[in-house]
Amino acid sequence: MTTRGAVIGVLMLLLAACGAGGATPENTASRPGETAEWRLVLRDEFDGSRLDTGRWATCYDWNEDGCTIASNNELEWYQPGQVAVGGGKLTLTAQRRDVRASDGKVYPWVSGMISTGRDDWYAEPRHTFTYGYFEAAIRIPPQGGMAPEFWMMPASRYTPPEIDIMEFLGNTRRVSMFVHWLNDEGEERKQRGTYTADGFPDGYHVFALLWEKDKLVWLVDGVERFRVTEPERIPHVPMEVIINLAVGLPYTPHPDTDLARMYVDWVRVWQR
Repeated sequence: MTTRGAVIGVLMLLLAACGAGGATPENTASRPGETAEWRLVLRDEFDGSRLDTGRWATCYDWNEDGCTIASNNELEWYQPGQVAVGGGKLTLTAQRRDVRASDGKVYPWVSGMISTGRDDWYAEPRHTFTYGYFEAAIRIPPQGGMAPEFWMMPASRYTPPEIDIMEFLGNTRRVSMFVHWLNDEGEERKQRGTYTADGFPDGYHVFALLWEKDKLVWLVDGVERFRVTEPERIPHVPMEVIINLAVGLPYTPHPDTDLARMYVDWVRVWQR
């Protein structure tokens, strides 16, 4: 068995242990398999030496020589050079480096992201999904002040709704899981679940979401950690998948921190 094959084998054993270690039917959700009911519609094992640009863009839909989310006051400007594939994994690298962006501002960090969306505002998204099972094996960076994220936004490019499958907001122990929506009065609302544990930066962990018409279920390493079933909170629109390494959300990295890396072993999307 290759080294990477051994890692995957160990990961699958850990997933099985998480599912069987005293878990009850209420806090587990079956991972889809290739059956008549479920089909694998997106899969990337990152086995090559280059990012598959047929599957992934390296910015948000509003890409213009890079991008960021200005409303979050993040410190990074996303650039393609911060995205690399090699050694059986995707690497997103955040570096402390001043860059003058196309919005006229100077950002103190550059970082990387991948998205199934567009190359620019007027293009067509690569892939969008309405309902399904979304999962990725991710190793987060150990440095504070980073915000590794695995999430979904509407193909319309306007939020809410929004589903955050995984966010580590300035820390490495507590994963946040969010759903954002508009209530009947048109006001933005959100609901958050959290799960706290040690060791997230020490290896890969599988973060997953089951999104169906009547529920959202979040899982960490095969164990359910959060569930939402209120009808007004469940999105019913096509959405893009995004994985990124934000900086300074919500806390600025320590002055001695100049580099951080987020690794992704694989990404998979299943649909009924």
